[in-house]
Amino acid sequence: MVITDPALLKGRDAVAVCRAAVQGGATMIQVRWKDGMPAEILEMTRELVALLPVPVLVNDRVDIALAAGAAGAHLGWDDVPLEGLRPHVPPGFLLGISVGSSDEASRAPASADYWSIGPCFATPTKPDAGAPLGPDGFAELAKLAPESTPVLGIGGVTAANARSIMDAGAAGVAVIAAVLGANDPAAAASAFGVLRRPSAS
Repeated sequence: MVITDPALLKGRDAVAVCRAAVQGGATMIQVRWKDGMPAEILEMTRELVALLPVPVLVNDRVDIALAAGAAGAHLGWDDVPLEGLRPHVPPGFLLGISVGSSDEASRAPASADYWSIGPCFATPTKPDAGAPLGPDGFAELAKLAPESTPVLGIGGVTAANARSIMDAGAAGVAVIAAVLGANDPAAAASAFGVLRRPSAS
């Protein structure tokens, strides 16, 4: 999963960068634009949904995700409770949750479609993310997820350290700087290709 960050785009077109990432092998895009105007986030999300062959999620804004025809939304603990939203979204609409501690793991709704666990490593893109878990800490939290719930590693993940998180039980990784901060997003995304499971398409 590649997550957008306007600061890292440095004036580049977000849609073009995301298309390049997908061409390089990214299998999901999450639109995260904390201070963006709703109309701008909606426009970008609609464009991504129309142009990309992979699922597009929206961070925090379930309303924008639904209006844009996105595949789902990612929620934090300050957002509308996931279980309260579930009855109001279409079947198959993905709702993911951030998990960064055993306390959050114990409170994570059973109906979450995936957990995003982190920060795995130190990350400059989210200063309030907390202390890095490392592969061992990630593994401990991953074990707390319901059996059928996939977990993603996030926070400071690069092509060089992602394997350790996959080996710790991740179904995949979510990255920001490792792809958006690269001069060639397609090549940067491609560097993660070796992480795919043998059965992956």
